[in-house]
Amino acid sequence: MKYNKFKKNDKSDYNLVFIYEDKLSGISKSIDCSTALKDIKEAVSKKLLCGKLGSMETFVSTMYDSNYFLIGLGKKNELTIQKFEKQLSSTIKKINKYNIDKVAIDLNNISINNYNTLKGTIIEFEKSKYSFRKENINHLKECSIKVPSNITKRTFDNTKVISIAVAHGLNTARKLGDTPPNICNPTFLANESKKLEKLHKSLKVEILDEKQMKILKMGSLLSVSQGSLQPAKLVIIKYMPIKNKQPIVLVGKGITFDTGGISLKPSSSMDEMKYDMSGAGSVVGTMQACAEMNLKNNVIGILACAENMPSGIATRPGDVVESMSGISIEILNTDAEGRLVLCDALTFSKKYKPKYILDMATLTGACLVGLGKYPSGLFSNDSTLTQKIKKSADVTGDRVWELPLYSDYFDELKSNFADIQNIGGQYGGAITAAAFLANFTKDEKWAHLDIAGTAWESGKNKGSTGRPVKLLTDFVMTNK
Repeated sequence: MKYNKFKKNDKSDYNLVFIYEDKLSGISKSIDCSTALKDIKEAVSKKLLCGKLGSMETFVSTMYDSNYFLIGLGKKNELTIQKFEKQLSSTIKKINKYNIDKVAIDLNNISINNYNTLKGTIIEFEKSKYSFRKENINHLKECSIKVPSNITKRTFDNTKVISIAVAHGLNTARKLGDTPPNICNPTFLANESKKLEKLHKSLKVEILDEKQMKILKMGSLLSVSQGSLQPAKLVIIKYMPIKNKQPIVLVGKGITFDTGGISLKPSSSMDEMKYDMSGAGSVVGTMQACAEMNLKNNVIGILACAENMPSGIATRPGDVVESMSGISIEILNTDAEGRLVLCDALTFSKKYKPKYILDMATLTGACLVGLGKYPSGLFSNDSTLTQKIKKSADVTGDRVWELPLYSDYFDELKSNFADIQNIGGQYGGAITAAAFLANFTKDEKWAHLDIAGTAWESGKNKGSTGRPVKLLTDFVMTNK
């Protein structure tokens, strides 16, 4: 799809105009056709046009070839990037029903950062092109974007390249998350990562099998896969365009299906446990975006991939395993398996002498209970890193909320039979899970994102969200 900076006399099938319920008088600045403006003003006077959040009104003028979608954003001072993107997404779905080729969209009236608005706009249009069943209902071929005069053509073009790359990475993460678990197993994830190497020469992919992991003494990771016929994989994706520069390492949980193992989950909604590899999926998407935009920073992605199944040889509650770090772990609950694959991947990542380590994981239902579906849980052992992640979250609208790592939570992981156990007490499960991981990152600047509530959408829009690809790409772009 083509994106152009709007020029005077550009013609489009529809013009997308954003309006506010408390600033309806500003409509005239965005309407070029005097006849349409007269009709719209009359609609305002009769209170047929309100500008409330979620409203969408269509004004068609076939005689003057000027058709308008007026999109309500509510009160101007209450607008957020999340509200803007949600309304734009709904509008795109609606206009796709009209089977039109070209739209113009006016961003001059948006009361949030111009650069982020432009970036978010292009990403939403690109996101609309994704359909897992390949039933692509997006007929749009071109979008002409009206931006404030201070956005130069160079800035516009650079933003376009970055935005499209981010959207492609985000859609890759969504596709991986949506793929059925009989297809998306650890080997599939490894092979999909390997495909990126063929598409982008700047990426180098290495895959470790179980034999190699056994040599590295990854007893914790291998304990998760031992009940499955699907072998575990550790995938390393390297993007290293700059010599002698510390990389940012992104580690993703890649549990391609999670039954809970011997600690079997309830059957209700177990089908959704195919998305338990969303941390790994977001890393793949981010690495793809880095290569596509030719990012000038070093980034390494590590995917800890396994399938968690019950069987006669599966790990039992009460088993003790030794991790790559040498820390022994008593496994009290086999459904707390994500932290078991991540701890060995985190230890492995230290070999690259990283500037920062970030791990992403659909780790705990407790995070979903505590924070809901809107922010990801954020944990870190470094306050500066925390602030950098929060900044990227605010810029992209991919929100996070920081949770504590008090020493009390670490005390809950003490075991009579090993160095630590893999679960804490009844409460604060998201925090004790993060505390478990913190034991393996003491000498690193590390952060953990629990995306259990944000990586997947249930209900009528059931499917992968691709989060936190937007956050991660902004973080690696802005922390060079």
